[in-house]
Amino acid sequence: MSDEQNHHDGLQQDLRVLAKRTDRRELLRWMAFTSLIPIIGCGGPDSSGSGDTSGCAKIPEETAGPYPGDGSNGANALVLSGIVRSDIRSSIAGASGVAAGIPLTITLTLVASDDSCTPLRGYAVYLWHCDQAGRYSMYSSGVTSENYLRGVQVTDEEGKVTFTSIFPACYSGRWPHIHFEIYPSVEATSSSRNKVATSQLALPEDVCDTVYATSGYSQSVRNLGQISLSSDNVFSDGASTQLATVTGNTTDGYAASLVVGIKV
Repeated sequence: MSDEQNHHDGLQQDLRVLAKRTDRRELLRWMAFTSLIPIIGCGGPDSSGSGDTSGCAKIPEETAGPYPGDGSNGANALVLSGIVRSDIRSSIAGASGVAAGIPLTITLTLVASDDSCTPLRGYAVYLWHCDQAGRYSMYSSGVTSENYLRGVQVTDEEGKVTFTSIFPACYSGRWPHIHFEIYPSVEATSSSRNKVATSQLALPEDVCDTVYATSGYSQSVRNLGQISLSSDNVFSDGASTQLATVTGNTTDGYAASLVVGIKV
């Protein structure tokens, strides 16, 4: 892009503005007249609805896919002024598009899988996903000039980052998902070579069914019916540490959360 250098200067300004354990718990609770013992781990529940018992297992390394926008294949959202942000629904740096869809708040909690689930503070998480029509900004026809649904946040003292976004579509051949890359610091996002982990978050089927029954997601209904977690080319080897816990409704929006373990 012709004003890439200006975008880069804008990121440096973002950095200047920015420059200002939780131990794994196992809950063993005897319930009256039942033998149910819930066990809580770092990941979300698996597809059968049972609790994940993987503890702080390292999240699987996954492909960034063909639309990362991290400079590794041309398009680079990470040099845009304003890319360090929580609300990623709008385009930035001169682009004006706004992604439509059911609101979705995404919270990732970054922990050290090799250090008793210690929260990781000061790491940068770059997150991106497709829009309501299954398109990726900066790449897909009709939105190549947009850069919405992409953003960077820095983990707080609890290892958390939160993004305000929209519920992504299910496009042909893939289970509904959200991409993210992890960097050791926000300064390190200057090059995709600095990332320390790349993975994907999966969304639960029951929530997808509900969302896709609303206006604007009609194409996702058929696409979801042709795919499953077990047949998806990313999640087929197991998604217990990648399946988010999602709460909410189509009126007020949804909140997705996932604990992400990495080795440090």
